[in-house]
Amino acid sequence: MPEQKTKHKIIKRLETARKRFEANLATLTPAAMLETGVVGEWSVKDILAHLADWEAHMPVWVTEARSGAVVVTPEHGYSWDRLDLFNKTIYERHRDQPLDTVLEYFHGTHAQFMEMVVVMPETELLTPRYYSFTGKGAIWDWLKAYANHDLWAKTQIRKWMKKRTE
Repeated sequence: MPEQKTKHKIIKRLETARKRFEANLATLTPAAMLETGVVGEWSVKDILAHLADWEAHMPVWVTEARSGAVVVTPEHGYSWDRLDLFNKTIYERHRDQPLDTVLEYFHGTHAQFMEMVVVMPETELLTPRYYSFTGKGAIWDWLKAYANHDLWAKTQIRKWMKKRTE
């Protein structure tokens, strides 16, 4: 049986994933957040910048689509089949930023992202192909992927934390 899609359900899923992720972050010191090797060479700070950068894109894509513009995803000069290059670019954008700057960006973009979701009409969230950039899917499907992104980050950080104590 397919999963029932509702606005309430996706908001709850996004909030739960973020709450669980942030609970793990709360156990880390600022110094620990700067240690490399969590995911490849990335630190927790780099993962936070990665999540924030991806979240910053969705409101832009939606605004562009609403205005009738052609939305280029994930970003001009990048394609979905080479996400490794795009993710490396995100890393390069933020790697030299101080932790406080990245934390502010992480929290600020998430607030904007969630505001977009909360005010978006359910029709826009649930209708497949409502926006051409979503392909055959709906924004709901993309938002589910964002919740999974937080889950991925939480899992990677927990594995790293466990290795640190062994």
